[in-house]
Amino acid sequence: MERKEVEIVVYGAEVLCPSCVNLPSSKETYEWLEAAIGRKYTDQPFKISYVDIYNPPAEEDKKEFAEKVIEEDMFYPVVLLEGKIVGEGNPKLKTIYAELEKYGYVSAS
Repeated sequence: MERKEVEIVVYGAEVLCPSCVNLPSSKETYEWLEAAIGRKYTDQPFKISYVDIYNPPAEEDKKEFAEKVIEEDMFYPVVLLEGKIVGEGNPKLKTIYAELEKYGYVSAS
């Protein structure tokens, strides 16, 4: 089965969300996810990026979703996998892995 390189986008901010005290920052979550996914799915490409909701890139889709996170008071970081929310506030690896496996990713362990 031909695997498509999935895109994972972590939306967050420098400041912890008020309901996320004692949790890692959005940037730390992004780095943790990148390392964990890379270890579990070795030699299987994926693209992961971080978007600061208060300073989003010019890409319209990312900019619009960053505004949505702010407007809807979503708990961040918000993790999107191919445009689908797979984690909010304190994302769970198990949920993200299950979604990746729908795209043909196979665990290396």
